Amino acid sequence: MRVTPADIALAERLADAAGAAIRPYFRRPHGLETKADHSPVTLADREAEAAMRTLIEQAFPDDAIIGEEYGTKDGSSGRAWVLDPVDGTRAFVSGRPIFGTLIGLMIEGWPMLGIIDQPILKERWLGVIGQPTLFNGTPTRTRLCPALEGAALATTSPHAFDDHQADHFVALARAAAGGKMRQGPIYGGDCYNYGCLASGQLDIVVEAGLKIHDFVALVPIVEGAGGRMCDWAGDPLTADSTGEVIAAGDPARIEEIVETLGCHGH
Repeated sequence: MRVTPADIALAERLADAAGAAIRPYFRRPHGLETKADHSPVTLADREAEAAMRTLIEQAFPDDAIIGEEYGTKDGSSGRAWVLDPVDGTRAFVSGRPIFGTLIGLMIEGWPMLGIIDQPILKERWLGVIGQPTLFNGTPTRTRLCPALEGAALATTSPHAFDDHQADHFVALARAAAGGKMRQGPIYGGDCYNYGCLASGQLDIVVEAGLKIHDFVALVPIVEGAGGRMCDWAGDPLTADSTGEVIAAGDPARIEEIVETLGCHGH
């Protein structure tokens, strides 16, 4: 099964609908609540996901839907739409336009299509496996990274790592900084970091603790731009991945990153 033009057209419509639901709440009252897992949620998250689910059910009623806010709707087609209406809710409620809507399509458990949409800056990355990644309709590419030392490394928050993961991340950060840790990695950014990596502004993004709706959309975007994504052991990301994620703009660095993270068999 392949991604069709109808799938791409629907994904774009989903991003448009989510953006229309989110924009009225940005830097305005947004009904912030704390969920059972202590993560924040707003009216923007809920309304954007509800709007996207409605469109999917109309277009492809047999497809599964996996959403951050409203859970899983089973399907019978072997296809699943994976939605994170506001990836980076903390950035959203802080008035920082570096959150994004994530829309992914998995076919038989493999990420095949992805969108990162930043509705305030009106920036959109669209990735389809086997096709060049588009940024606002124009092909975009990752950049070469000749060595780990000097690589621009990003992660959303050091607090997302457990102690074991944090030790490994610090080792990678030290290697990227050439031992000079005063600058350190770039923190914050959520899904926006992966868009920046796909467009050649960052070299490496490393995270842990991601849920399926956090990474499915990212894989086709990064890989269609010439980069590579995998888990900390170097294996491809699928529906069964644990949430330890590496994105590298230059695939030549993956082996070194995996080695520095030291997670063989972790």
